[in-house]
Amino acid sequence: MKILFAGGGTAGHINPALAVAGYIKEQHPDAEIFYVGTAKKLEAKLVPEKGYDFYTVDVAGFQRKLTPKNMAKNVVAARKAVTSSVEAKKILTSISPDLVVGTGGYVSGPVLRKAAQMGFKTAIHEQNAFPGVTTKMLAPKVSRVMLAMPEAEKYLTCKNPPIITGNPVRKELFGITRQEARARLGFDDRPVILSFGGSLGARRINEAVTDLIRWHNGSEKFYHIHAAGETGYPVMMQALEDTPLSPMIDVREYIRDMDVCMAAADLVICRAGAITLSELCCCGKPSILIPSPYVAENHQYHNAMTLKKAGAAELLEEKELSGQTLIDQVSRLIENKPTLESMSRQAEKHAIQDANRRIYRVLMELYTEA
Repeated sequence: MKILFAGGGTAGHINPALAVAGYIKEQHPDAEIFYVGTAKKLEAKLVPEKGYDFYTVDVAGFQRKLTPKNMAKNVVAARKAVTSSVEAKKILTSISPDLVVGTGGYVSGPVLRKAAQMGFKTAIHEQNAFPGVTTKMLAPKVSRVMLAMPEAEKYLTCKNPPIITGNPVRKELFGITRQEARARLGFDDRPVILSFGGSLGARRINEAVTDLIRWHNGSEKFYHIHAAGETGYPVMMQALEDTPLSPMIDVREYIRDMDVCMAAADLVICRAGAITLSELCCCGKPSILIPSPYVAENHQYHNAMTLKKAGAAELLEEKELSGQTLIDQVSRLIENKPTLESMSRQAEKHAIQDANRRIYRVLMELYTEA
């Protein structure tokens, strides 16, 4: 069995593909896994580390805002759309895969489109509540459409009815209890806040969390773990240099024990990426979501609204974000145990913990079709 994955640009597109590929290899050790991405994005590093054969195509996205600079970029993108289709055909002919699976990003477009034209069995997986342009374009062409969130269906026209699978979630998040996590961190039963913005950090979140830390520093009412990111950490620590931090506050560059910190947390403050929200739901964590306004089609806002409407999260848009607005949200929630418990239950109702198995089942059914 040969399976070709295509997806890239961000970890949100790459990690689901790698998670499913790993699950398939567990079930079928002799399966051959191939991956198509771009040479300069994150997949060029992550995929070879997993030992999969990695191919590249040169592709670029079209700019919707028509400035002179963007129009020039669109000319380049149009040229690459033609050449990437040719490159994709060469790769598909060389491998002759049994299945071609796309997980999003611009690179999925030419590979899945050409695969469908050539008669290969094709499937796409959409991680977000609001589908990306690539998914919208491919949905009418591919054999199967898999969705992480049912809200995405109304934006798509599909050849066959879409299938709800959820997003793959890291196994290690299920390996530790709240009590074990707190013991490992040396915490007692007081509430725990966990906050982060991303591996590189998020400036506006770091600024607001800095004010939040100043507000509760020394109160000894609750613990707080914050990841400021690679670029944000030195800036944040400089901003806090006149504030002797309580031992209950832990500001880090990066959280390397997310399974422990997530299990211990009573309230999580973070962005609204699709995989992050799936992890919050699977762990049953109440959250204050601050969607990134810098992502395509504002899809993080739509992701966040699914949990906001369900009563599992509070939504704080970045245009409204300040130290005070964050403090107001935290102060209303952190010691309100009934509200946190209700939010936790609602998050758990949206959890799909067996997404890998669901996606695998869809792909195997497609593989065995005549």
